[in-house]
Amino acid sequence: MSLSLKATDVVFGYGARTVLDGVSVTASAGRRLGLVGENGTGKSTLLRLLAGLEQPRSGEIVRGDDVGFLVQELPFPASATFGDVLDHALADIRSATARLDALTTAMTDRPDDASALDEYGRLLEWAQAHDLWDADRRAELVCDGLGLGALGRDRRLGEMSGGQRSRLGMAALLIRRPATMLLDEPTNHLDDTAMEFLEHHLVELSGIVVLSSHDRVFLDAVCTDIVDLDPAPADRLVGGATRYGGTYSDYLDQKRAERARWEQRFAEEQDELKELRESVVITARRVAHNRAQPDGDKNLYNFKGGRVQKQVSRRVRNAQLRLDELEHDQVRKPPAPLRFRARLTATASGEGPAISVRNLDVPGRLTLDRLDVSGTARLLVTGGNGAGKSTLLSVLAGRLAPASGAVHFGPGLRVGLLEQDVVFPDPERVAHEVYRAELGDDAPPLSRLGLLSSRDLGRPVGELSVGQRRRLALAVLLADPPDVLLLDEPTNHISLTLAEELFAALDDAPGAVVIASHDRWLRRRWQGDHLELAAVETAAV
Repeated sequence: MSLSLKATDVVFGYGARTVLDGVSVTASAGRRLGLVGENGTGKSTLLRLLAGLEQPRSGEIVRGDDVGFLVQELPFPASATFGDVLDHALADIRSATARLDALTTAMTDRPDDASALDEYGRLLEWAQAHDLWDADRRAELVCDGLGLGALGRDRRLGEMSGGQRSRLGMAALLIRRPATMLLDEPTNHLDDTAMEFLEHHLVELSGIVVLSSHDRVFLDAVCTDIVDLDPAPADRLVGGATRYGGTYSDYLDQKRAERARWEQRFAEEQDELKELRESVVITARRVAHNRAQPDGDKNLYNFKGGRVQKQVSRRVRNAQLRLDELEHDQVRKPPAPLRFRARLTATASGEGPAISVRNLDVPGRLTLDRLDVSGTARLLVTGGNGAGKSTLLSVLAGRLAPASGAVHFGPGLRVGLLEQDVVFPDPERVAHEVYRAELGDDAPPLSRLGLLSSRDLGRPVGELSVGQRRRLALAVLLADPPDVLLLDEPTNHISLTLAEELFAALDDAPGAVVIASHDRWLRRRWQGDHLELAAVETAAV
């Protein structure tokens, strides 16, 4: 059975805004493609196009008949049960089982029936691809692996949480096992155990998988190829897609090498541009015919001078042509990666803790016996949902007073907090004005930080997305970092590229850094101190 998925020169947009411009993607059986790129580059849109839920403005998409798309909300009424969803997922498999039995009987009675034999062959191939004979056992394993095993078949969807319904949608897709599986943020609402189960399950599939995820560990474990929907910056200025073979870690290595080549090519072109400009401007002044004319040599001087003048004109003309060509097609300057300004106060570098916490109690949210944050601390705070990570950061930022306990801040200490949902007081004020109001006219230009696109610098902050508002707040922290920097789930709503640059920049950040995060990629690579918060009843350092 031939299996492939192909999109060629796909263009799609909403109104006057083009989201995808000339995107081409091909996948064959056994390939698992991870879509990455800045927020807004069209990852979800491309998945919907591949699923046939949207139609491109131009271009072509060729897909098989057996395509499954992970929906965010189950297409069942609230009165439907857990068992109804499972039965629906198994319906095609059970129908195929019944048809195979019927064909077996028919061929026994009519062994020369060529049409029955042909249908049986096609159906048998489908059954093998969908692991038909192990479907019921697979359904049980999938439900257990995704944390749904304790739900009874009669549990109604209206009685389930949003997370349970989301996991049930994933379970239904895995049970059905379509030949092509399209997944948009499949790890939402999954704990670590369920994510690891999903990783192993997807790796074992023989069909096509195309997915988008912000979980870098998931991408690294599952994908055979990474498709970056951002333009290839060193080669072209238009949209498209660049494919990188290998895991997410391989993709990062290739991107670093690509960045190095880009920087080298830019530097070499700038050197050539400088030489060409000098050649065009001063070459004619450095030739011999500008010397004073010798006595009695007028005819010889005119002859040689004319020849030299032609040579000079030709060199200048050639240099000017090359200069015009290079200036028109020159490589863009690589944007500077994130960097914190080198500012280290006496408080942050002095002896003793910058922030001390003793016997902290925020009723129903957090209890903590003791925590000291030094002026150069690197502390990662983890824990399940509701363990109090955000509450602790609010206390450390001085924005939330505990019911009991003591929180002591060093003298003159400046603390900055990047919240999960940033809200600016004046939603009508445009982004670059908010930035200047916070930092003054001496701050580096907001455009230089590369956190917002040029078209968003003049947009009112009330019109920016959650991720764009967080980028603006991050820009303020980057430009004038505090003594203690608090980051609450910093990888939420930002691109994978920005996440990589952010944590590389934290290595050189002045002062202390405290991060609350569930990000597995960050947790696995963290080399600083670690505080895990448990449930409120048992929270301890």
